[in-house]
Amino acid sequence: MSQVPRPGDRLPTRTFRYTRERLVAYAAASGDHNPIHWSDSRAAAVGLPGVIAHGMLGMGVAATAVTQWAGERATLIEYGTRFTRPVLVPDTADGVDLTVDGTVGDVREDGTVRVDLTVRCAEQKVLARTRAVLAYDR
Repeated sequence: MSQVPRPGDRLPTRTFRYTRERLVAYAAASGDHNPIHWSDSRAAAVGLPGVIAHGMLGMGVAATAVTQWAGERATLIEYGTRFTRPVLVPDTADGVDLTVDGTVGDVREDGTVRVDLTVRCAEQKVLARTRAVLAYDR
């Protein structure tokens, strides 16, 4: 985005593929090696319906979607979300897709921009109240 966005501007929908391989790579990078993120039997043992993605991975890809859209002139200064449901990742080559889109909700008097994001897997919201605040270079 080359100019400061306006309320109502929309982010393009981005799709991020989750596979078990990606979960293992994220575990190595983050240090979160909890077996619910790679082992069906361990996930079942704690009552989960299958292997689930790391929640912070979902936060990260949503932040990536907004910062790439915003461009180099913007700095992410606030970011938050609530986890609403786990992302089940099947043991297949195709995995599962997470989609991220959003709308500029407000341009504040101080020039910062609030972006409201929607994060879904299989058409169900997996994150709620996902909001990013951007500051733009003037």
